[in-house]
Amino acid sequence: MEQGEMWAEAVSQAAVAAEMLAAGYVLYRFFRPFAEKKRGALAAGTAYSVAMLVLYILPKNFSRFSAYGMGILAALAVFSRLDRKRYGQKVFLAAVFFSLRWLTWGAAEILYDKLYRLAEESRFMLDHPDMWLPLYAVMCLFYVAAGTLFTGMAVWSVSRAFAGKYSDMTGKELLVMSSPAFVGVVGYMILWYYRSFYIRTTGEMPEFYDILTLLYCLAAVAAMAGSVVLYEKIRAGQDERLRNELLAAQLDSIRGHIAQVEELYQDIRGIRHDMTNHILTLEGLYQMDRATEAERYGRELKTELSAMAGEIGSGNPVTDVILQGIKKESEKRGIRFESGFHYPEESAINAFDVSVILHNALRNAVENVPTTAGGTEEPYITIRSYQRRNAFMIEVRNSFCGSLRWDKETGLPATSKKRAEGHGYGLINIRRVSEKYFGDIDVEQCGGEFRLSVMLMLE
Repeated sequence: MEQGEMWAEAVSQAAVAAEMLAAGYVLYRFFRPFAEKKRGALAAGTAYSVAMLVLYILPKNFSRFSAYGMGILAALAVFSRLDRKRYGQKVFLAAVFFSLRWLTWGAAEILYDKLYRLAEESRFMLDHPDMWLPLYAVMCLFYVAAGTLFTGMAVWSVSRAFAGKYSDMTGKELLVMSSPAFVGVVGYMILWYYRSFYIRTTGEMPEFYDILTLLYCLAAVAAMAGSVVLYEKIRAGQDERLRNELLAAQLDSIRGHIAQVEELYQDIRGIRHDMTNHILTLEGLYQMDRATEAERYGRELKTELSAMAGEIGSGNPVTDVILQGIKKESEKRGIRFESGFHYPEESAINAFDVSVILHNALRNAVENVPTTAGGTEEPYITIRSYQRRNAFMIEVRNSFCGSLRWDKETGLPATSKKRAEGHGYGLINIRRVSEKYFGDIDVEQCGGEFRLSVMLMLE
């Protein structure tokens, strides 16, 4: 082999290695926003580059389809092993990158062929045939740079369209969303086959197929990004519908509480109507020196009044009923419940909005307090409210064993339950109500305690 051919071979091998390393880096940048930790995406990109290099070095010749497929499977396996969440989403990302790898580097190869042919036929190269090796090196560099740039732009467009980076996909969603990637690869392979056949048959560059292939690659990438945008809009609409349905159900529950309050007041009015008779009865018993019976009658009357009025007085009948209901349920579960909540009097805060906050906050607390708080500590739930200038604060605390997983999309603790069943929207609804009053919520875990703070601006 002549020295020039040896240098050309070295440049070719270096270009192939650079292409595989660049593809692995782009894959890492593609996976990074979807990974809980950086090392998972970095390991996936590294696994892809290493797998592609090993397949290239092996003496057995693999087709490009097989090589690309094994490379992305290696990356997917490593990514799934180090980041054990949202497997459906990971499969989708792998399918998209597999398709984009073909489309973008194919477009770069067409441009490479066109520019290389123009450069070879230029007057300068005809007058300087000794410059073919530098030209070849420059064109290889252009090919790697163009392929990296095209793939980077394509994965950026898909990643940018994918708003729900921390939500998983169901099997049906994965099948539908992966269809554009599959169609893109199949269509590209058909066009590339006819392009290669035309070149081998005529020895000329197929202008028509090249333009058609470039347009197809652009359309396929746009279709994948567009399908993600459409998917996100549908998912956002479903989330909004579920939140509204849950909120409507809570409002119906609060209306039921109001009906209970009205019944309570009817009973109280009835007792007030009969109070004269009760007083006369007590006076008669004392006049007849039947003090024991009078005391027993008084205790029974007091018990009846307490049962009707409830033990909690927050300053608002609706919140009274909600707090009383949570107290009873907590006592049944062996949870100590303490209330220091007082409704803000003479404020513009709507009782319905406060009820939504209390209902969601205390319901979450009851469902997440362990039956035993650990050691000898009694499981508990406490709620209190206070005012600082024009800010009305509601603070809910409950015993909590375990650790929280944070949803990076919402900044709130992630739920292990399915949102499709209506779970996971309690804190979101509380935040929506607080934002209505130009406030916000804060969540923290300190030791064995979970704390939720809600701020509402009174003016």
